[in-house]
Amino acid sequence: MAVKPIRLFGDPVLRTPAEPVKDFDKELRQLVKDLTDTMIDAPGAGLAAPQLGVGLRVFTYCVDDRLGHVVNPTLDLSDERETDDEGCLSLPGLAFPTPRAVRAVAKGFNMHGEPITLEGTHLLARCVQHETDHLDGIIFIDRMDPEQRKAAMKAIREAEWFGEPAPVVKDSPHRTFGKAI
Repeated sequence: MAVKPIRLFGDPVLRTPAEPVKDFDKELRQLVKDLTDTMIDAPGAGLAAPQLGVGLRVFTYCVDDRLGHVVNPTLDLSDERETDDEGCLSLPGLAFPTPRAVRAVAKGFNMHGEPITLEGTHLLARCVQHETDHLDGIIFIDRMDPEQRKAAMKAIREAEWFGEPAPVVKDSPHRTFGKAI
């Protein structure tokens, strides 16, 4: 099992847009395994690579016994909206009403570079939108109206985990030849 620490709100990696995956290699397969193991251990409905400190466009999901991942997702969203409670593994223990599209279609690739399409409604659609937002440097509280966001920020500041230092990230002295992993 490869459970990794999840980055918390306030870590700059969560606000940094992720880079598209270019290499569908062993390192990507290990990242998908780490994301899946960490998501299941948490437990959570989804987890995006930036939440593990990796700036690549990959997320995993586990909703209604559907377990999978999407690499380099693009979304097509329905016009119909719903507001429901939403939480985040990077904001542990907190949930807030958040508007989302009722239906989402994500197109992307699996870890082997094969094209995939993931369609879902309600919770799966919410999960896909939430995780894709992470890949764009967006956190779900950004989707709230200003008054709700102000209340959410107050709850975040009062959370026992708020203000914890971000994990130390060291630069490798070895050349990566342009690879992000």
